Amino acid sequence: MRMEGEGEEAATEAPGQLKRALIDATAGAIAGGISRTVTSPLDVIKIRFQVQLEPTYSWDLVRRNMTAPSKYTGMLQATKDIFREEGLPGFWRGNVPALLMVMPYTAIQFAVLHKLKTFAAGSSKTEDHIQLSPYLSYISGALAGCTATVGSYPFDLLRTILASQGEPKVYPTMRSAFVDITRARGFRGLYAGLSPTLVEIVPYAGLQFGTYDTFKRWTMGWNHHRSSTTSFISTDDSLSSFQLFVCGLAAGTCAKLVCHPLDVVKKRFQIEGLQRHPRYGARVEHHAYKNLFDALSRILQAEGWAGLYKGIVPSTVKAAPAGAVTFLAYEFTSDWLESILT
Repeated sequence: MRMEGEGEEAATEAPGQLKRALIDATAGAIAGGISRTVTSPLDVIKIRFQVQLEPTYSWDLVRRNMTAPSKYTGMLQATKDIFREEGLPGFWRGNVPALLMVMPYTAIQFAVLHKLKTFAAGSSKTEDHIQLSPYLSYISGALAGCTATVGSYPFDLLRTILASQGEPKVYPTMRSAFVDITRARGFRGLYAGLSPTLVEIVPYAGLQFGTYDTFKRWTMGWNHHRSSTTSFISTDDSLSSFQLFVCGLAAGTCAKLVCHPLDVVKKRFQIEGLQRHPRYGARVEHHAYKNLFDALSRILQAEGWAGLYKGIVPSTVKAAPAGAVTFLAYEFTSDWLESILT
């Protein structure tokens, strides 16, 4: 009788787990797509800065006594240049592969994250996950990030190449870029820069999800404290849209500030050998860097600490709203899907 009961419980639990995975994956994909499209202009500017070997700010040119001008020397100047040369569509250059990358990435990430948290907490209920220790939240986020990265990486590489090429275009379409890369570098070429990406994504995803859960926990505690000091007593643990937005904003900013140098290295590996117009400055030659540590060392030696933080301003400006929009859209979409599927 006991075995029959356990069998029935497992049978009823399986569809519930499948539905939960479907909700997480769908909500993650929608959230990622919205976030990527909204913040694409900042992402394009960030990539242009990261792949530019020359200084990206005028003060750095003066400090290094460089007479040759850099293509981009600040966010405002870069915005004006891209708009003048490429028009408004230039700010969404590479957005199609970016969406093809980010939608499966966030779908896999949120689905795997929920599965790991369910395993760690011993419960599939979201309210039980908030009680997990910060360390388990960090580890779950890091493992989910690694899984999602491997599954969607070729689209990330294509996005970087299309967004960084400028005018005239080297590759008019995503398909032409894909064909040329696989012909010149083979299938492995689609995973150029994967090593620094995985090294980056472990602390980045861990920090992003870990700090998001931490900020949510702090905010819920603050809500309880505020309600206990007023005449209105609330037993509702849910956070407001604005509070979720702020938690996502803080989480995205913290993660980006820590991991930005590794993102610069990744972009350099991704565009090795890309033929761009000379006005965009020196190009990154084929096999310019032997490995992650060699890349960090060479960039530090040739460009200084500023080289490892190229694009940090648009990156931080982008990371904050991107994190906020992603988490907010995920929470709302997840709740909506749960309400219509239950």
